[in-house]
Amino acid sequence: VMAGIASVTKRDFSSMGKFLFVGVIVILLAMLANIFLQIPAMALTISTVAVLLFSAYILYDVSRIVTGGETNYISATLAIYLDIYNVFVHLLNLLLAFTGQRD
Repeated sequence: VMAGIASVTKRDFSSMGKFLFVGVIVILLAMLANIFLQIPAMALTISTVAVLLFSAYILYDVSRIVTGGETNYISATLAIYLDIYNVFVHLLNLLLAFTGQRD
């Protein structure tokens, strides 16, 4: 869905890069804190925010490819792959938490 939006719309999403990078840093710090604190609600919040953040990263990366901002297609493909991977990993964390499964 996000790739379709980035391909069809005429908006330039390249200004989102700084905010997305700050979001990733915040998530990494929250994950590091949760390693020591072990708060289940914090883990759910981190996974929810990560799904939203990496969905926005898909929008950002596809927009960069479509508008010609990314010329190295290998790194662009790797970036999109990692975005999709992170979305699915955090969705899996959410699904396991809501079904009551433990690690």
